[in-house]
Amino acid sequence: MHSGLEHDHSYGALLKLPSVGRILLGMQIARVGQSMVAVAIVLFTLTSYRSAALAGVATFFNIFPGLLVSPIAGALLDRHGRMLLVALDYVVALAALTLMGGLALAGSLPAWLLIVITGIASLTNPLSATGLRSLFPLIVPPHLWERVNAIDSAGFIVAAILGPPIAAGFVALWGGPIALVGIGASFGVAAVVIGRSEDPAAPGGPAGASVSVLADAWSGLVYTWRNPTLRGLAFSISSINVAGGVLNIVVPVIVLERLRFGETVVGVLFAVQGLAGITSAVAFGRVDSRDRERAMLALPMAAIAISVSLIIFRSDLAMLLVIMVIYGALQSPMDIALFTLRQRRTEPAWMGRAFAVSFSFNYLGFPLGAAFAGVAAAHSIATALSVAVVMCLAATIFAVFLVPSKA
Repeated sequence: MHSGLEHDHSYGALLKLPSVGRILLGMQIARVGQSMVAVAIVLFTLTSYRSAALAGVATFFNIFPGLLVSPIAGALLDRHGRMLLVALDYVVALAALTLMGGLALAGSLPAWLLIVITGIASLTNPLSATGLRSLFPLIVPPHLWERVNAIDSAGFIVAAILGPPIAAGFVALWGGPIALVGIGASFGVAAVVIGRSEDPAAPGGPAGASVSVLADAWSGLVYTWRNPTLRGLAFSISSINVAGGVLNIVVPVIVLERLRFGETVVGVLFAVQGLAGITSAVAFGRVDSRDRERAMLALPMAAIAISVSLIIFRSDLAMLLVIMVIYGALQSPMDIALFTLRQRRTEPAWMGRAFAVSFSFNYLGFPLGAAFAGVAAAHSIATALSVAVVMCLAATIFAVFLVPSKA
C-alpha cells in the first residue's frame, strides 16, 4: 500500500495516501466546531445565567461522562470499525446543540436541563476523539507519524485560532442560542465529509476479543494500566490538563467580570493562543521525536507552570495575551511527543481500546480543572491559578519519572 513512499518523509507524501485528505478535512471541520463549543458554552452560561460556577459545571458535564464510557467506545471501535461511529458522534453533537439552542430561544432551558443535554451528548465524544487518532497508525506508515501527528496537533491549533473568535462573535452578535444552533451545523457537515471515508481494520482483528463488549472494555483498561508508557502518560497529561481546564474558565471570567471587556476579546485571546502554536506544531513535526519524547513533555510543562503563575500577580489584558502566546507555543511539542509515544508503544490490535482509555485518563484533568475553577473563581481567582501551577509542576515530575525512556 505504501510502496515507493518509504523514503519520502514529506507532508506531500502523507496527503497522497488514500483517504487521508478526506479524513483530515472532516476532522478539521469538526474540531473547529468543538473549539467553538468549548468557548460558546462558557460564554452562554456566563451571559445567560450569570454564573461562573455553572460555566464550570457545564464544561465538566460536556466532557466527563464521555470519559467514563470511553473504554466501551474503544471496544466498539475495535469491533465495528471507526468511520461510521465517528460520524455518529458528529450527528449526536448536531442534535444536542440544535436542541439546546432551540430550547433557549423558547425560554425553556433551565440550568439543570442544560447540564443533562450536555452530559448525554458527551457520551459519544470518545468515538470521534479516539476513532480518528487510533486510525492514523493503521493507514499511515511509521516514517510519516511525526508528519500526521504534527497536522493532528496543528489541527487543534487551527481550530483554536478560528473557533473561539467565531463563537464569541456569534454570541456577541446574535446571542448564545443562535450560536449553539450554528455551531451544531458544522458537525453535520463534518459527518457528511468523514462518513464516506475508507475504514481499514486493525491487523489481525481486535486482540483478546470476547463475545462481550464490556469484557473487551475491561481488557482495554487492564492493557492500558499494565502498559508503563500509557500509565505514565495518564498521570502526567491529566495533571497538565488541569491547568488547561482552569484557564478555560478563568480567562473568560477575568475578561468579562474583572476587566469589563466583551465576549469578542475572549475569542481573540484564545485565537492568539492557537496562532502562536501553529508554527510550533509544524516546526516540531519536522523533528524526529524518538528518544526525545520525555524532554518534549517535561520542559514545556515546567515552562507553563512559570507562565501561569505570572497571572496571579498581574492579570491585565497585556499579560493575558503574553501567557496565551506562551501556552499555545508550548502545547505543540507536548502533543507531538504524546501522540508518537503512544503510537509507538501500543500494539496495533489494541489501538482502539488502548487509545480510548488513554484519552480518557489523559483528558480527565480538563473537566476537573474547569469544574474546580468555576467554583473557586467566584471567591478567589488566585486560588484557582495556584492549583493550576501546582498541577503543572506535578505533571513535569510525572513525565520525568513515570514515562519510561524506552519501550
